Amino acid sequence: MLSRREFLRRSILYALTMAGGSALAACASQPTPTPLPPTTAPTFLPTATLVPPTAPRALASPTATSTVTTARTAVPTATMTATPVPPVAGEPYLVIARGASPAAITRAAIDALGGISRYVKKGNDVIVKPNICNASMGPELATTTNPQVVAELVKLCLEAGAARVRVMDQPFSGVAVEAYKQSGIREAVERAGGQMEIMAAMKYADVDFPKGRDIKKWKVYQDILKADVVINVPIAKSHNLAKYTLAMKGLMGVITDRERIHNAIDQRLADLSTVIQPTLNVIDGVRVLMRNGPTSWNPNDSVVMNTLIASHDIVAADAYAIQTFWKTKPDDVGYVRIGAQMGIGRYDFGKLWIQEVTA
Repeated sequence: MLSRREFLRRSILYALTMAGGSALAACASQPTPTPLPPTTAPTFLPTATLVPPTAPRALASPTATSTVTTARTAVPTATMTATPVPPVAGEPYLVIARGASPAAITRAAIDALGGISRYVKKGNDVIVKPNICNASMGPELATTTNPQVVAELVKLCLEAGAARVRVMDQPFSGVAVEAYKQSGIREAVERAGGQMEIMAAMKYADVDFPKGRDIKKWKVYQDILKADVVINVPIAKSHNLAKYTLAMKGLMGVITDRERIHNAIDQRLADLSTVIQPTLNVIDGVRVLMRNGPTSWNPNDSVVMNTLIASHDIVAADAYAIQTFWKTKPDDVGYVRIGAQMGIGRYDFGKLWIQEVTA
């Protein structure tokens, strides 16, 4: 049996040994944790399934290779560099030009609005956006914009000192290369000194529509937003759903997922015009597709009108074309009526100066 003195001595030594081990353990180097990869930028989903900007994405299982994304970052609201150029004192709000020569009435309409220099300045980057919707029909069937109208606008812009003038559209049928050729627009534009551009998929990006009632975000061709001047040149034709394809509907050529616009076409066409606002709208009514649009193989569906309508106001241009070519009240066309209600444009023509010219 241990004596009391020996028991106390051994207890003290045991306690000191345990304390020393704990201290050594505390000072020992610890394993360095493997850092997680940096947070990646969120990938935006299509508009129909878009997660609100404030909703965080689900986190991956905590493994050494997992990537963690916190909250979405809202896409910056885009504003076009180009903006509509309204008239000043002594200039008409809208011009309607008539004559047998498409080139001559195009020039006459622009001159009556105050001249191309009101819209295009020296060194400007200009985009002319016609309707080149398919790769199988020529201008004689009135499904694509008249080549002479487009070419004359290119000439006018170059005369004003534009650094370059690009012409582009996104066909819904066939490929752009063939559509440009078949429409006759490529040859006419290149002869006039302009450039035809294929709209690259990589140049579409999500854009916020803060004033849109139904559209809150959509992919838009970025060059349209960045160009100094955008001239919208649709052909006037009927449409089986929207009733008419004109300037507002022509904007569908600069976005993706166009079929989804048709889900609520009147409101969504108006919403597009809250962000995509061309400098000038020139509606080609040289030959108008009166029925069975937006495309028809029957030449009897189109009528020669030899008319052009031009205005900075996209709603006014569409409304005047509707009542001129089809004798329809603008109030009876949903997207035009909504566009006016939203303040995008107007068609109270009794209060506006409408000038008619011939060439």
